Amino acid sequence: MSASPAYRGRFAPSPTGPLHFGSLVAAVGSFLEARSHGGEWLLRMEDVDEPRCPPGNDVLILRALEAHGFAWDGEILVQSRRKARYRECLDALVEAGSVFPCACTRADLAGAPAGIDGAHVYPGTCRGGLPAGREARAWRLRVPEGELAVDDAVQGRIAQDLARDVGDFVLLRADGYFAYQLAVVVDDADQGITHVVRGADLLDSTARQAFLQRCLGVATPEYAHLPVAVNSAGEKLSKQTLARALDEASPGPALVAALGFLGQAPPEAFRRASVPEIWSWALAHWQLDRVPRRRTLPAPGLESAGEEERS
Repeated sequence: MSASPAYRGRFAPSPTGPLHFGSLVAAVGSFLEARSHGGEWLLRMEDVDEPRCPPGNDVLILRALEAHGFAWDGEILVQSRRKARYRECLDALVEAGSVFPCACTRADLAGAPAGIDGAHVYPGTCRGGLPAGREARAWRLRVPEGELAVDDAVQGRIAQDLARDVGDFVLLRADGYFAYQLAVVVDDADQGITHVVRGADLLDSTARQAFLQRCLGVATPEYAHLPVAVNSAGEKLSKQTLARALDEASPGPALVAALGFLGQAPPEAFRRASVPEIWSWALAHWQLDRVPRRRTLPAPGLESAGEEERS
């Protein structure tokens, strides 16, 4: 791997649909933090969960980013093309004894307590070997007891006991697809990512990723988790909550709204400014410490088509 710059960030959308305001917030924050440090900003399509990523959405995302004035460095990394690399890393973990086969179904885990992200905490059923007559469905990473802490540049110190809060977690799913946790850790390492700026909806995954980085012997990036934009019902903006796609014909208002959402207080008159003018101001005034230390914040205006239809 070639030497990395002092700062290398990335934006890694999942192409499940077109970009919306919530996606734009993450893109703006990660881009400005990278450029303000004179660093690189890479682009990744996180389509490891292929059934949720219909063809063509990647093109829509690229078009929206270009319309909003983003410019990225290097080639775009696409997770669905990297299965051999993920298999290589999984095999290394198997050889090291860090992962084990698991036969459990969702029904088997239904009685386990809920963990930090709402999923059932794995009770360790197959840790000592597969039950008689059962076959492996997935592969899980063994996690230790005890606290693992990550200092987040926005949200502060985040600590988890993985054994209590998550349990041994899946790296290869029962349907044969690699899990997000494995893909993102391998990708960040291979791309030489030094700083991860993303939405706080991924905050609870950070301890898992830091532990997996340790198991693979790769560096842990610096993290900054931005508030997630939510609709009037408190739901994260997404395809499932009918989040409205960005308006490529009029990108300025959304950029200004994203800057305001991130606590940067752009001039109100900038809603009529050109995209280059907005970016020039944003690059000159960006301060990460102005970002609200919140996991969620209401999105400005009607950002969900569903809300408009119900009004």
